[in-house]
Amino acid sequence: MLTQIINGRIFTPQGWLNEGSVLIRDGKILEVTNCDLALIGARMIDAKGMYIVPGFVCMHAHGGGGYDFTECTPEAFRTAVHTHLRYGATSIFPTLSSSPFDKLHQAAALCEQLMQEPGSPILGLHIEGPYLNPKMAGSQFSGLVKEIEEKEYRELIESTRCIRRWDASPELPGALEMARYLHDHGILVAASHTEAEYDGIKKAYEAGFTHAAHFYNAMPGFHKRREYKYEGTVESVYLTDGMTIELIADGIHLPSTILRLAYKLKGVEHTCLVTDALSCAATGSKESGDPHYIIDNGVCKLADRSALAGSIATSDVLVRTMVKAGIPLGDALRMSSETPARIMGVFDRKGSLQKDKDADILILDKELNIRAVWQAGRLVEEANTLFT
Repeated sequence: MLTQIINGRIFTPQGWLNEGSVLIRDGKILEVTNCDLALIGARMIDAKGMYIVPGFVCMHAHGGGGYDFTECTPEAFRTAVHTHLRYGATSIFPTLSSSPFDKLHQAAALCEQLMQEPGSPILGLHIEGPYLNPKMAGSQFSGLVKEIEEKEYRELIESTRCIRRWDASPELPGALEMARYLHDHGILVAASHTEAEYDGIKKAYEAGFTHAAHFYNAMPGFHKRREYKYEGTVESVYLTDGMTIELIADGIHLPSTILRLAYKLKGVEHTCLVTDALSCAATGSKESGDPHYIIDNGVCKLADRSALAGSIATSDVLVRTMVKAGIPLGDALRMSSETPARIMGVFDRKGSLQKDKDADILILDKELNIRAVWQAGRLVEEANTLFT
């Protein structure tokens, strides 16, 4: 059936289209047109003057809805993915935090299975760790970080085709060799939980570390050793022109001033927004479900309050946070859809409202709340308040 969405402000790669329509058929965008005349035989959707925008691409989330992806069960994966889908993440790369390799193999097998389902929002697996600098990993990864072993990561990569991103600390012995190997296999390599300074980041980028995970978090900035000043990881990433970054824009991990600074220096094309969400995201609970963590002031913290441990945000929160920080809505939307789609290599079918792309479409009201979600042309009923 042909579906026609009309009477809304449509966000296109060329900017906002104030009068027009989006046509959907067979899970694809048939056309984005400046004509809003009703087509014979089409199911009409009235956007009621709201925003019609591309679905968000979630490239860093550990869980949601009470489930963590490290549980490695179909129920955990499906529930967490659907939780984020309800809040606009029409594409997702489930994130496995530092885990033993038998669990990583298990997760990869499950991920491959779920990716085969028609119209699956799962586009691949994201691994964070276990090759992380113990000094920067924090107590949440206690006992779960290790030295790099070439044999084990090669065996995993050669056993599956679903891994699309791997985060590690570039200063670890063997990290640069690993990055070259992963890069040659088309896998995004991200610097994470690192204290690398400029020379280290420069060498890492040349080896294949082209992305910085949760920028500013779990990495040092400008600092002193004795009487001398040194650039930190943050300044080094800024100075590496081609390196992309991600921001946990939940309004708590980073203040609005830093969000604006990153946006100003790196730009829309090199900046994407992530939730880094934990299992307690979108549960409405005030308890984390894990004695090591607490939920306090809208964020997950270590139980002793010594550090932030993760987000409870969903993708729609990121856009609202950026707009409140003074970022134009269109740029906030691009950093949630187009830029992560480009970084993850799926922009050919995701990340923008264009002819022949997957019909991943959101309707947002004037307060930027989700009112309707289409994923691969399918209306997500649990997210739909447009027709009520």
